[in-house]
Amino acid sequence: MNLDGVRGFVFDVDGTLVRRFPDGVHPLRGAVEVLEAIRASGRPLAIFSNGSHMPPEEFASALRADGLPVADDEMVTPVRSALSYLRRRHAGAPVLLFAQPSVRARMAREGIEVVAPGDGDGAAGIGAVLVLHVDDASIPQLEGAARAVVGGARLLTANYLPAYAGANGPIFSRGAMVTAAIAKAADVRPTVVGKPSKAAVQEVSERLGLPSEDLLVTGDDVRMDVGLGLAGGSRTVLVRTGITGDMDVTTLPERRRPHAVVDGVEELLAWL
Repeated sequence: MNLDGVRGFVFDVDGTLVRRFPDGVHPLRGAVEVLEAIRASGRPLAIFSNGSHMPPEEFASALRADGLPVADDEMVTPVRSALSYLRRRHAGAPVLLFAQPSVRARMAREGIEVVAPGDGDGAAGIGAVLVLHVDDASIPQLEGAARAVVGGARLLTANYLPAYAGANGPIFSRGAMVTAAIAKAADVRPTVVGKPSKAAVQEVSERLGLPSEDLLVTGDDVRMDVGLGLAGGSRTVLVRTGITGDMDVTTLPERRRPHAVVDGVEELLAWL
């Protein structure tokens, strides 16, 4: 694959750069070398995980501890893209937020008026219901969120795809489960602010300071990662080390196919 014209890079995390095993997270072969080669070329990169269980800085710190060199400002998650979306579309409006305590605190520090599930659900003035990663949610909390949406709040979610790659098979998205329950009750279609979405395209483009057409997006999920790249007109690479596995991409509609398929991220070294 010819990378002439590629001025920036976006990588998925799980199944692309690392795998999660019972004994911890391990970088995949070539992952560290690929990131180092890109940095040596002077081109910017972003590491985009759809994980929203912690703030992006904590995510980057955890990856560094597991052996993957990621700077805080290179780490992108739906927490970042959701913040940008809320500032653009719902500035100053209260947000009913399903999220972990550390993420809730981070968003409050960023100036978002956070309303916790069960605390003022359905109240007038709620601008958005935002679903990030949660470990549990009660039926009354879901009902309250649905009432807020019926009352005019926009339903936002980090991820509406069912699962991502784990060591022992798919890991189901709890955030998508919660979102689906609210969407069904309120009879609406949620707006995705993580991968793949226009909000995510805009976030990586602004973070890297480049038009999305100048980026290469690499990941293991043909819907989530390749979908992100195609939505922004980027070039895309699908790696077979994650959830997509040995899918025959020729069975996909041409508009959804990646530009290249590799067995592992280390194969990118020959193109850099």
